Amino acid sequence: MTETGSLSIRTAPVAASAEGRQRHLLVVDDDNRIRELLKEYLARAGFRVTGAKDASAARRLIASLDFDLLVLDVMMPGEDGFSLAAWVRGRQATPVLMLTARDSARDRIEGLSLGADDYLAKPFEPRELVLRIEAILRRTIPVAPAQRLRLGAFEFDLGRCELLQDGATVRLTEAETKLLRRLADTPHAPVDRLDLIDPDADPTGRAVDVQVTRLRRKIETDPKAPRYLQTVRGVGYLLAPD
Repeated sequence: MTETGSLSIRTAPVAASAEGRQRHLLVVDDDNRIRELLKEYLARAGFRVTGAKDASAARRLIASLDFDLLVLDVMMPGEDGFSLAAWVRGRQATPVLMLTARDSARDRIEGLSLGADDYLAKPFEPRELVLRIEAILRRTIPVAPAQRLRLGAFEFDLGRCELLQDGATVRLTEAETKLLRRLADTPHAPVDRLDLIDPDADPTGRAVDVQVTRLRRKIETDPKAPRYLQTVRGVGYLLAPD
């Protein structure tokens, strides 16, 4: 993992399950410093995080707690991450993301063949880890969004892609509608700003910032202190409905 410096993702409810429960991750790494950095960073991204220093401690935790995803380091003393992943997969379908300093094709194939859902080589950017975790959770734990999301005095109808206030349609531009629809697909989860706009048309992503500003003027009581359309620094934006 690269040096994080000052962590840039603020604490926010961005990792909720369909039932509104904060998603629980288990980070298994024998390096105390890396484990604590990952725990802090992932907690700031909105997850509940538990750490384990080795496979033995991880087994005890897995036997007693429910986790939504496991982050396993491969190279640990004693039982390695490959063995632990095989043990997990033989008992449950909890998603597994493997971390390793070894980036050979053979190691990646071994990890994936054991049932890992993704494989990330060290060093890596913490932001990439968060995005990969979110992607795994979207694939393996589908969220069935409500037909309408409440945003204070407004409602967004996902089926009709309409913003409503007191039953009346609020006019949105096509770009604003697409932006709101994409964020509404994964409420409370951060979306990379470059995933919110056509990268060929705007490789910098600056145009999406303009659309966010305009949309905030329509749905926020105070656009300068947004409650519903939030910025996740270093990543992009998220929609936080009531």
